[in-house]
Amino acid sequence: MFRGNHPTRVDEKGRLKLPADFKRVVEEKYGAGTQFYITSRDGDDAEIYPMQEWEKFEEKLAEIPNFNPAKKKLLNYVNYYGQTTEMDAQGRVLLPQILREKTNTVGDVLVFGMQTFLKVTNREAFVASLEPMTEADERELENFKL
Repeated sequence: MFRGNHPTRVDEKGRLKLPADFKRVVEEKYGAGTQFYITSRDGDDAEIYPMQEWEKFEEKLAEIPNFNPAKKKLLNYVNYYGQTTEMDAQGRVLLPQILREKTNTVGDVLVFGMQTFLKVTNREAFVASLEPMTEADERELENFKL
């Protein structure tokens, strides 16, 4: 399971070196030479899925009728930004250029563990948008007995 946050950089060629903690999870759970599907569901952040996790997502998506407008919209996003890639020997993955440009995931980024995938976001933009938890948020979460 991916958890936590690791600041890192995307190099000038668009390669992201997976933080050591996340690389270890990938190797233990998915094996060396792992393939990934890199995409975005909203055009704001890059999402890196080990291929096994992406295939589970696709299976759930396949249950939704093809004529569903929300499914069509989601497929437009994930296919437009999406690309299959493989982790290289140095533990790097290539973020698609169109995705890097749209999400501004160049230079300093944050990589968040989102349980089954990694979210990559521009560090400066994320920090600027961070909002404090409110009492209403706390009440909402109480329903889940966290």
